[in-house]
Amino acid sequence: MCWVYSSISGLDKQYYKMKILFIDTVHPLLKKQLERLHYDCDIAYKKSKSEIEIIINKYDGIIIRSRFYIDRKFIDQATNLKFIARAGSGLENIDIDYAREKKIKCYNAAEGNRKAVAEHAIGMLLCLFNNLKKCDTEVRQEKWNRESNRGIELFGKTIGIIGYGNNGSAFTKILEGFGVNILVYDKYLKIYPYQSSMETIYKTADIISLHIPLTEETTCLVDHEFIKNFQKDFYLINTARGKCVNTKELVSALKSGKIKGACLDVLEYENTSFEELSKIGLIADMQYLIHSDKTMLSPHIAGWTAESNIKIAEILLQKITSYFAQ
Repeated sequence: MCWVYSSISGLDKQYYKMKILFIDTVHPLLKKQLERLHYDCDIAYKKSKSEIEIIINKYDGIIIRSRFYIDRKFIDQATNLKFIARAGSGLENIDIDYAREKKIKCYNAAEGNRKAVAEHAIGMLLCLFNNLKKCDTEVRQEKWNRESNRGIELFGKTIGIIGYGNNGSAFTKILEGFGVNILVYDKYLKIYPYQSSMETIYKTADIISLHIPLTEETTCLVDHEFIKNFQKDFYLINTARGKCVNTKELVSALKSGKIKGACLDVLEYENTSFEELSKIGLIADMQYLIHSDKTMLSPHIAGWTAESNIKIAEILLQKITSYFAQ
């Protein structure tokens, strides 16, 4: 897989291998297959952003997850860049508009972990409904409490799904076997299955699940105004982005009972890299989420399976090679 460039005279031709820089670790399949197709791949896992900015002009492509934000300054240094490939679903750590203005292709791999996200969301919800975390702890302590751990069934509940992209559609598909009433709202699609208005969701939903990207519009979407629109007390699932939910107002709603429980794979207090909580992550509201029996928490791993790791690499490989094939 080489690009062929002609000289100015048009008589002399030279072959040029596209150079790709791996900024984050991904499944080794991607690098191995790109090199097999004659792409020239380097790694910069330990280099800082400023160090990478010095050398980025040498590269045609970048493979990244979430180590840092690719901003205008970085893009301006990347004078030969033709694509940015993110090994994940969102692209919020890339200035997409500026990249496109510079004719740089931006790829993600949301198709690769959508089933994993859907399964994780269901798992968290079933654990919450059936008190499985509490039950497991009690049995290990030789406590045999049946009545206090009586669960509730998912069957017959109404689930409002906000966002019908890769993750929302996969979650909808997996729900179909549970005998639930599914309502879907997506502001940017015209026709899609289980289509509903937000008014109907506000009126009837028992459970809300977020499957939306983080944008200016969706930042703190779940706030006091959003929550008070619901006629019924409800459960919240967030496997999208932490900052889509205002944690302070979520905690207030959990305390009042308006939100009956929350399954949170993502948290407002995550660092940009998603690899750890920020230093302000253990404030009072976070402490409440940690110690509450109304919450199920996980460290942004809904799409983090052995299978999705491979699928993401395969999808990025397909997108890169399909576009740049000659």
